[in-house]
Amino acid sequence: MADKLSVEIVTGERVVYQEEDVDMVVAPGADGSLGILPHHAPLITLLASGELRIKKGPREEAIAVFGGFMEVTPDKVIVLADTAEQAEEIDIARAEESRRRAEAALAQARSGTGADLAEAEFALRRAAVRLRVGQRRASRRGPAMGAGSDNQG
Repeated sequence: MADKLSVEIVTGERVVYQEEDVDMVVAPGADGSLGILPHHAPLITLLASGELRIKKGPREEAIAVFGGFMEVTPDKVIVLADTAEQAEEIDIARAEESRRRAEAALAQARSGTGADLAEAEFALRRAAVRLRVGQRRASRRGPAMGAGSDNQG
């Protein structure tokens, strides 16, 4: 495993993803996108809400993450996310409905008749991330990585 990464993504409730022999992780850092390869310098960073991608050979897995921290060592990436969902867990129809509700709340907040503006913007960003990750699953075919008994929480 000298030239590969071990990746683990956990929330307060469960292990969302666990995989060995990963080639690369691309994560939504607080200051921009981070690409992590084997032998990366150790770091700890804040995560923003966004799409975390895991590349293993020709396959790529997308996971929606919403805040948290990422710790990187030369051979391991650990993500402690506030919330995280694998693409397979996202109901696209539900995410689309959430996006519509968030857009309506944002319009009301901007007109001064509804929810808090920051809250509405966050809900819209969250729905957009979930839709992007969920739609990635719908567009790709092949066996899912990271699925197994270790991911049952």
